[in-house]
Amino acid sequence: MNRVYVGILTAAAVLQGSFCGLLYAGEAEVDAMIRKHRVGALIVEAAPGAKVKVEQVRHAFWFGAALANSAFGGRMDAEAERRYKETFLENFNAAVTENALKWHDMEPRQGQVNYAVVDAMLAWCDAHEIPLRGHNLFWGIPNRVQNWLKEMDDDSLRAALKTRATTIAARYKGRFAEYDLNNEMIHGNYYADRLGPGITKQMTEWVKGADPDVRLFLNDYDILTGRRLDDYLRHIRGFLTEGTAIDGIGVQGHLHGDSFDPEALRQALDALAKTGLPVCVTEFNFPGQRSRVYQRREVKLTDEEEQAKAKAITDYYRICFAHPAVDGILMWGFWEGANWIPQSSLYRRDWTATPAAAAYHDLVYRQWWTRWEGKADQDGLCRVPAFYGRHRVTVGGEEKTVELAKSAGAATVSFR
Repeated sequence: MNRVYVGILTAAAVLQGSFCGLLYAGEAEVDAMIRKHRVGALIVEAAPGAKVKVEQVRHAFWFGAALANSAFGGRMDAEAERRYKETFLENFNAAVTENALKWHDMEPRQGQVNYAVVDAMLAWCDAHEIPLRGHNLFWGIPNRVQNWLKEMDDDSLRAALKTRATTIAARYKGRFAEYDLNNEMIHGNYYADRLGPGITKQMTEWVKGADPDVRLFLNDYDILTGRRLDDYLRHIRGFLTEGTAIDGIGVQGHLHGDSFDPEALRQALDALAKTGLPVCVTEFNFPGQRSRVYQRREVKLTDEEEQAKAKAITDYYRICFAHPAVDGILMWGFWEGANWIPQSSLYRRDWTATPAAAAYHDLVYRQWWTRWEGKADQDGLCRVPAFYGRHRVTVGGEEKTVELAKSAGAATVSFR
């Protein structure tokens, strides 16, 4: 009998406590959505009766995390840096620059641009085939705008924005998987206040003029809680109506508290999907900014709270993974030694794993990971249900790698 290990979570009791997060639908319904939207068919052609083995190598869905400047800028001790990078590769297949690309971080003083940390991150990601999000090209929240920009007249400011857009896009052409264009615009936009609402469209034109294949995302917060969802939808539709070349929607996952509302999360994803743009959960922490531990780094979670945190994180990931519009989810920190909300980390400062680390790894790398062994039928075919991504297929000692794309739904690899 063929043995199939395309894992899907079974029903589990929801832990009680301050971090409990109930799923918006039954476990069976979520599982069905995952099978429908994340599993395709891998067809193997071989000799009748040949032994076939399929093992996933990488997910198409982004299970990622932010990269801390300190790990790539020489500010983390050698052993911590080694463990940081090793642990990242054990858990994640995508990354985002936490601070390194932010304009105020790269160029705090006019003309003194630090490319070194960004370059180091890109080199490391390239070496490990990790797609890297660029966060962010611009950030118009007034306190994130350098004083030297504020001191310019309007013409000089516009010229500086163009220089920033074209320089970064040209220098890193084809290397960033996508960029957040102008961060958190529904919460403040100094550049539009100074130069008019058309500046965002100009930003996209400048960037795409230097890198025509670049993907540009909006990015904002308090969306998945539902609080600013309607504002964000009006914001997105306004850009689409005026022809601003936006390629995707970023939604941060910080603004819940000691629990999250599964129904609000589902409704927000459904509403965003109606725009027709892909969605990425760009910055996820649990517990979040409205929790009792935010900005209280000395507070430790109890054992019960750690267990409930693990359950809530898996529930959140299940909802996102089950939704067809979502292409990925990226944690905003995974180690207590480099995480702005340390209690949300998967790993403690001494690198011991929290219950959330074990739950996350089990979810992604066991339950949502294709492992299949069997034999080709009398026609020399195997039709293997497999999660979208890259797979290693072995038949009779011969090995091939095949990509199973969500857009195609199926892929064929032949050993005949």
